[in-house]
Amino acid sequence: MLFAFFLLVIISFSYMYHAKVNVTMFTNHMQAEKLLSKTEESVTEKSQNIEEPKPLTGMWTVNAIGRLGNLMGEYATLYSLAKMNGRQAYILPNMHSQLSKIFKIRLPVLHQEVINRIKWRHYGLHDWMSEEYRHIKGDYIHLSGYPCSFTFYHHIKDEILQEFTFHDFIKEESYAYLNNVRGDKKNVTFVGVHVRRGDYVHVMPNTWKGVVADKGYLQKAMDYFRNKYENPLFIVTSNGMDWCKENINTSLGDIHFAGDGQEGSPGRDFALLAHCNHTIMTIGTFGIWVGYLVGGETIYLTNYTLTDSPFLKVFKYEAAFLPEWIGIPADLSPLLNNKNP
Repeated sequence: MLFAFFLLVIISFSYMYHAKVNVTMFTNHMQAEKLLSKTEESVTEKSQNIEEPKPLTGMWTVNAIGRLGNLMGEYATLYSLAKMNGRQAYILPNMHSQLSKIFKIRLPVLHQEVINRIKWRHYGLHDWMSEEYRHIKGDYIHLSGYPCSFTFYHHIKDEILQEFTFHDFIKEESYAYLNNVRGDKKNVTFVGVHVRRGDYVHVMPNTWKGVVADKGYLQKAMDYFRNKYENPLFIVTSNGMDWCKENINTSLGDIHFAGDGQEGSPGRDFALLAHCNHTIMTIGTFGIWVGYLVGGETIYLTNYTLTDSPFLKVFKYEAAFLPEWIGIPADLSPLLNNKNP
């Protein structure tokens, strides 16, 4: 009897324990269900509050004039302004043929017959962003001008950089070239140097009352990097390489003339510079885009025109160069000496 009594007590406690555990598990399960239900309701409520992006309409395009830097500026400006105004951007065949050789650009291309059939509204742009450009009316807009200012597109910088992604084979060639130049040197900091000369040598003083970069500017810019980095290596490209070889001091052994004095391909030169760590530019959109894509420190020539230059009617220094870039004022004495003999 005593054994039966103890057995009955044990069975009773066991039943009560398991009943309590089952109640606890049931309670926890119900709380989890409620939490999941609230979460689903919250997610559903949020998804209902999120507005689906409106599809882009119309057909906007931009002129394809100038060389590589101009084309990049026109492309980026079209991309940004069309998106800003809720319109679909398309590029002209000539722009596609030039940019697609270098970059993985993604904007659709207009067929020539479509271009000819559409009744475009032509809309001229100056070289910096203005408020009215946020409210351009029309489904079929043909933008024109030489826009290149970051003020058009810097708010979507990541998207613009994505558009100007180099083809893989170009990346590989650029890195292979730079590694070959590096040789056995350790901890090298590559500084891309673009020296714009060509027609600017005559156009700047004769038309725009300005100057191009001289040897003094390049020396100051290079010394900045020499003082800051242990092993800088300068990769020089130019459309006036003979002048560069005669005017850039090579005594320190840290200068490499890309192409050994021969005029290189603009696309190849651009890719080399864009795969460096920092940038020294002189003037022109080519150098501006190199600095923008590299994203490191950029030194540029500033105040390179007289105050009464007609160039300043179509160009603003503050809209061309990012605030964090470093400007070195140009030596205007050649112009002043000619003005006051």
